Amino acid sequence: MGEMSIDRETAPLADGQDGGAGDVSATDGSSGSSEAVAVLTITPEALANVLDIRSQEDDPGSLALRVAITGVAGTEFRYELGFEELDSIGDDHVRHQVDDLVVVVPADSVEQLQGAVLDLPRDAGQGGMVIRNPNRPDPMGSLPPGVADELNGSVTERIEQLLRDHINPGLAAHGGYASLVGVTDDGVVSVLMGGGCQGCSVSAVTLSEGIRRMILEAIPEATDVVDATDHSAGTSPFYT
Repeated sequence: MGEMSIDRETAPLADGQDGGAGDVSATDGSSGSSEAVAVLTITPEALANVLDIRSQEDDPGSLALRVAITGVAGTEFRYELGFEELDSIGDDHVRHQVDDLVVVVPADSVEQLQGAVLDLPRDAGQGGMVIRNPNRPDPMGSLPPGVADELNGSVTERIEQLLRDHINPGLAAHGGYASLVGVTDDGVVSVLMGGGCQGCSVSAVTLSEGIRRMILEAIPEATDVVDATDHSAGTSPFYT
């Protein structure tokens, strides 16, 4: 049986109800639908590769390619790819025909896969295939409703409460924390990333897409959030 890999990990494409594939990581960068609209694209080269692998199965025409998001690894989604019997795929999957291949995507993965491309690696020496997905997981999640109303005191005090009660508990899972350096008169908030976040290769994303969003959402006076961390001094980053 053939094998498909994405980025640096491999996932066997197998015939069976379990999806036949393990979790894999991805890179950045459309074909699936409930019989019409494409979710992710498959390049001609990748399609030829998938069809070649499927041709090694006993009944290739009965198999669809299932693509699903199964979790998050750092700032990337984790994916599962596998062949599944068309007759076993329920109505909770969006499907799309690409030449002789049916591509199916679980409904709960559709939004996060919109605009993604299944392709061959640009490096000729790299095997398998890659998913280039323009979407990224939210590194910090969402603030509970009403958080802004629960904060009290000056701008500085409210930001410190937000960091302590709603931001740092999430960063603590990675051995890190964020602390307030200061707030300028025009509302620019400086934040220092410490612990496992200092020198962390994804802390800039965490700040720009997570912490910054939370502060701007909860603190009306805040106009911007900047990273005051000297990441070159980090010695034990959580992610490398």
